[in-house]
Amino acid sequence: MVDVDNWIKADWPAPAGIYAGTTLRHGGISRQPFGSFNLASHVGDDLHYVEHNRKQLIKTLGLPQQPLWLNQQHTTRVINADQSTQQPIADASFTLSTGVVCAVLTADCLPILLCDEQGKQLAAVHAGWRGLLNGIIEKTVATFQHKPILAWLGPAISQQAFEIGEEVRSAFVAHSNQVECAFLKGRAGKWHANLYQLATMRLHCSGVTNVYGGSFCTFNEQKRFYSYRKSGQTGRMASLIWKQ
Repeated sequence: MVDVDNWIKADWPAPAGIYAGTTLRHGGISRQPFGSFNLASHVGDDLHYVEHNRKQLIKTLGLPQQPLWLNQQHTTRVINADQSTQQPIADASFTLSTGVVCAVLTADCLPILLCDEQGKQLAAVHAGWRGLLNGIIEKTVATFQHKPILAWLGPAISQQAFEIGEEVRSAFVAHSNQVECAFLKGRAGKWHANLYQLATMRLHCSGVTNVYGGSFCTFNEQKRFYSYRKSGQTGRMASLIWKQ
């Protein structure tokens, strides 16, 4: 795979042969408000454009095959990509095989890519606040047969831009009062949640201490990323991981 302009390569010490990263919003043919490299088929974009972009993704990144696209519904379901067909209802997938591409689609939620230090197992996780709260990280990590595990946190909304209600904060704190530091007081009855920090704490509690990435903001970097909170109807980036 060669470096490309519409791709952020994961900056982590993954084993040789592991490829991972996140696409950017430019470089495709989708029209506004999906301009231009939208890879999601569920957001109202012309499916002809989406299919073109997906084919372009495979060609540009030199993917060994079509990614396993998930029907993401903020669940905690983790599926084995080696045994799945396209569009299973799930918010994470893992593979033990060479040539299988795990992928998640995001536009503010946090994409997490995982691999063990031997490169035997890989996973992609879609982690919005609901998934984080309900244990999508823990369930994905539990599928790993080999450890230690590396994690890369892809582009997500920053704490400054991510406003949530008291009920969301209370639910996280009820799970663990150690996460209070991940919330900053906002306007009346509101808080600003740090998805990166919440995910890192959950990863650490699951035994994953080698965590990389986490320095992006989809909301404030609109020239590079899609942001649902910023735009409402918009496209999705793909975060992908595979070995070959």
